[in-house]
Amino acid sequence: MAAELKKVNVVTVGVGFTGGIVASECAKAGLSVVGLERGGYRTVEDFMEIHDEWRYAVNYGLMQDLSKETITFRNDRNMKALPMRKLGSFLLGDGLGGAGVHWNGLNFRFFPYDFKIKTMTKERYGSKLSGDYLIQDWGLSYEQLEPYYTKFENIIGVSGESVSPFDGKRSSPYPLPPLVKTSVMEIFENGAKKSGCHPYVLPAGIASQAYTNPDGAELNPCEYCGYCERFGCEYNAKASPINTVIPVAQKTGNFELRCNANVVEVLKKGNMVTGVRYINTLTLEEFIQPADVVVLGSYVMNNAKLLMVSGIGEMYDPMTGKGTLGKNYCYQITPGATGFFDDQMNLFAGAGALAIGVDDFNGDNFDHSGLNFIHGGLISMLQSGKRPIETNAVPAGTPSWGAAFKKASINSFTRSLGVGAQGASMPHRENYLSLDDTYKDAYGLPLLRMTYNFTEQDRAMFDFLTGKIDMIVKNMGAKSVGLKSNSKDYNIVPYQTTHNTGGTIMGSDPEESVVNTYLQHWDAENLFVVGAGNFPHNGGCNPTGTVGALAYRCADGVLKYSKKSGSLV
Repeated sequence: MAAELKKVNVVTVGVGFTGGIVASECAKAGLSVVGLERGGYRTVEDFMEIHDEWRYAVNYGLMQDLSKETITFRNDRNMKALPMRKLGSFLLGDGLGGAGVHWNGLNFRFFPYDFKIKTMTKERYGSKLSGDYLIQDWGLSYEQLEPYYTKFENIIGVSGESVSPFDGKRSSPYPLPPLVKTSVMEIFENGAKKSGCHPYVLPAGIASQAYTNPDGAELNPCEYCGYCERFGCEYNAKASPINTVIPVAQKTGNFELRCNANVVEVLKKGNMVTGVRYINTLTLEEFIQPADVVVLGSYVMNNAKLLMVSGIGEMYDPMTGKGTLGKNYCYQITPGATGFFDDQMNLFAGAGALAIGVDDFNGDNFDHSGLNFIHGGLISMLQSGKRPIETNAVPAGTPSWGAAFKKASINSFTRSLGVGAQGASMPHRENYLSLDDTYKDAYGLPLLRMTYNFTEQDRAMFDFLTGKIDMIVKNMGAKSVGLKSNSKDYNIVPYQTTHNTGGTIMGSDPEESVVNTYLQHWDAENLFVVGAGNFPHNGGCNPTGTVGALAYRCADGVLKYSKKSGSLV
């Protein structure tokens, strides 16, 4: 039988960027907060010997243990869904700080167009997509979210330059100057300008110089070691929840962190939630944590799953189009190219977000009148630091093994670089999340089931962006270019991007969304759900900046609610 604990003002499920931000803001305001993190405890000191590509990049040392919990996957609802036994297409994080520990560090704002995509697309092009695409406005504007973007950027110390002509209006510049522009990035810059584009050094949640944020947390300047993505930062240069918001929450004395605490149910009575039930994953003891407010701040998949297994909200039905929970699952499309050059480049040095890119073919920054898709994607080149095991780019026609392969691989290691795009993903009525009716996790709960495939919109955008990438790489002076092929069907095996969105979408209408624009659940006013699951569609760049902004808006909502209950909209 579960032991019932002392009631607190707020309990957060998950202590990554979203749960950590809400915990920090509420604890600073004097509320009592408990943070439940199903992974283990860790600090920056745990990353002192982390430069081990085999352990962390190949075998995913910081990622979720799929033997305890995974998802099932199918391309369409007529297929039998099967469990994902090994991480591949996307990487589910584990441990305190979540994916905010092993992220690259790229930090963007979505365009004003993203937040009013349905309205603005119709105004410019009329009915461009069929009714199978469930695009909708977000219920709030870029201007309403702008102060929260600014707050997140100041807390994590974003290094960047405000020079892109396509950005939304900013209330203040980035808190730090951009990361260094290397000679390799200058090659991209020249190729992009020759292609008629507007290149800029991309904004990074990695400190270009020593920085103290408004909460007093300190970051050190980046050493450009090249071990960011899939690694924690031992230099304390890459911002993460464990070196920014979590320590601030702990210093207040109002925040209690409990790791190895896996929440299995949100408890609901009438139209209110009363707390959560969780299991200590080390002792298997079961507890009930009562709270005035429950905030779901875990990853996209888990937030949706917890609502589903708790029976909160109406499940989406693709047959009827009714229901919102699980609706609008989106991903991103990732066209790309590898350019091979004559001259050697120092590609072994870098940082996860040391990058340059163009937004000329992103958002609605170009005319789509003659095209059969909407939106677009950021085209960029990352100098993230080549590592020895997984970097084996070779020109087309090279044997896949033997002496000729080795010679080409060694020669190309410092003479090849990749240029890729993050294409936006539009929601489709057949792409959604639900509960699997066969497979269960280690705690007896149904696994989350993902039903997803690329659409005609995706494939058309892929071809368009591939052409633009090819143009830029050739204008960079590559002697040969290898282009990524356009897949008919989505494959969950090869890595593509960990930018999963949707399932718990936000909006201004309870008939179309799970939460309102403060991320407050329509069916339970003291339940908040925050993360990339709130996105009604996925944009053409990294989502972390928008996730962080929504987390600060959610914290604002929780504080408002704690003073005056009821719906916030």
